[in-house]
Amino acid sequence: MSNHIFFKGCGTALLTPFKNNGMEVDYDAMAKLVDRQVEAGIHFLVPLGTSGETPCLTDVEKIKIIQVTKEHAAGKPIVVGGGSNSLQQTIQNIKFLEPFEPDAFLIVVPYYNKPTQKGLFEYFKAVAGSTDKDIILYNVPGRTGANIEAETTLRLAEEVENIVAVKEASGRYAQISQIIRNRPEGFSVLSGNDDEVLSLMATGADGVISVASNVDPARMVGLVEALQKDDMKTARALHYKLMPLMKNCFVESNPIPAKAALSQLGLMENSLRLPLFPATEETEQIIRETLAELF
Repeated sequence: MSNHIFFKGCGTALLTPFKNNGMEVDYDAMAKLVDRQVEAGIHFLVPLGTSGETPCLTDVEKIKIIQVTKEHAAGKPIVVGGGSNSLQQTIQNIKFLEPFEPDAFLIVVPYYNKPTQKGLFEYFKAVAGSTDKDIILYNVPGRTGANIEAETTLRLAEEVENIVAVKEASGRYAQISQIIRNRPEGFSVLSGNDDEVLSLMATGADGVISVASNVDPARMVGLVEALQKDDMKTARALHYKLMPLMKNCFVESNPIPAKAALSQLGLMENSLRLPLFPATEETEQIIRETLAELF
């Protein structure tokens, strides 16, 4: 895997700012969001993921979001979400977005279909075979209804050269530990849950694709870098400082609370696209209290 990027550190699953009650993407706010990430020392950026409300974006908007991200990324690696629950659609997404030269594609386990492990293996093998770009698997059974088991992830890592990493958001510590223990050299394991970064990196994971880093990128970078240095005292202090944010970003469906937080920080309008709807007043108050503790 010598020609591939080894994804490590803190990557941000970027939110997509909207204006006019969700009618338009706010590209100025997007640029400022990326600038803030870069200034905080973020290691890589992930536009067009679930957190970016990507299923509700048009093709024209997707292109512009990648372009704005690249323009402001200061050379940081860019991982672009490209998955769907259809092989043909996922390959089409990749072919459509490839000309904008992302460093890798993040491909989610197909949702709703409930594929078998054999189906998942063949699906990801076919996706990877359609492109020269690197592929990061994304396992999030709470949203997809299917879990990619450790044996399947490891087989893909061993047998498919451009499958280079997994974003693991299953919350199954034993499963993730099995992947970390048995992965081939050059295969990266990234936490998909902010509140598991400490435990997973302490036992060998390489980083995180984070939601909380949209809100507090500097501390999330600090947490990950402390763990990379085995500075557990600093890491524990940052983990507990960030814990309310990590938890409260999910009191409603992601990205509703995180978008409320960025709105309260004056970084974007609190606009989402249906079927997502802005946070309740109760959530807004929880976020206000969370931000008051942080900043």
